[in-house]
Amino acid sequence: MTLYHGSDIIVKEPKLGFSNRNLDFGKGFYTTSLKEQALRWAKRKAVLNAKSTAFVSVFQADFSSNDFRVLDFSSDLESWIDFVCECRSGSQIYENFDIIIGKVADDKVFKVVDMYKDKIWDKNRALKEIKVYETYDQIAFVSQKALDFCLKFDESFEVAL
Repeated sequence: MTLYHGSDIIVKEPKLGFSNRNLDFGKGFYTTSLKEQALRWAKRKAVLNAKSTAFVSVFQADFSSNDFRVLDFSSDLESWIDFVCECRSGSQIYENFDIIIGKVADDKVFKVVDMYKDKIWDKNRALKEIKVYETYDQIAFVSQKALDFCLKFDESFEVAL
């Protein structure tokens, strides 16, 4: 499977030490199966860091080992929203896994997650709102062991800003 990572640098050897924020699935190395999404991530990262270049690093992923603890929210929005809220609140629940797969709380969905987390909307309202947005995916590698075993750098390319 081909996975993409957008950034303001080329990443040949991903390391968890560079992750320092409470993201959707905690601290980890985030990838996507969607090239267009990685392009957007790369541009955004370059702008945030005031860089003049952006890159997409391309990896081949091997998920054949059963030795990894995988949490897959691909078809479970109800559990996904609770998990994302926990991680964004600083919980380290993600450390119980090696790889976490699911949807992305992008700019539009992030608002919905916040409304739910702050108890302004109940879960039913939040899930209804999320379903109207285009679906993107993310595969977060939250253990270095999973990164080292599952991802192999393939190539990179520069993204026009």
